[in-house]
Amino acid sequence: MISEHSAGGIVFRRRDKGKQVEWLACKHSGYHKWVLPKGIIEMRESPEDAALREVGEETGIKAKIINKITPEVAYKYTKNRIMVDKKVEFFLMEYASGDIKDHCWEMEEVKWAKGDEALRLLEFPTEKRVFEQATKSLKG
Repeated sequence: MISEHSAGGIVFRRRDKGKQVEWLACKHSGYHKWVLPKGIIEMRESPEDAALREVGEETGIKAKIINKITPEVAYKYTKNRIMVDKKVEFFLMEYASGDIKDHCWEMEEVKWAKGDEALRLLEFPTEKRVFEQATKSLKG
């Protein structure tokens, strides 16, 4: 078994003079499922820096961190017939600039969605739970 440590973002933006909130959702080009943007933390990189970098690379936007979402996500999966023990730290982030049309090849589609739609789109139960934590955190 090997271990992976990743970080990612749950990104929102306010529309209609702050009355409406939209959330970022990504459809992965490898397994064609809707996910939150995330990736492996590189050597000498903080989880916060990795999360901001991954959001930028995978979605084409820049965001700012509002707070860390707890608890972190943990799961196991198989990669090349090797079991991987994965831990992901997620951060609630607010959109700052950029365009989702500039997303990288890792995502076949990136879109803004209202809360209920974003939650429905997300494929994995662990990401649904952390998304719900983020929406609660935003409502404060």
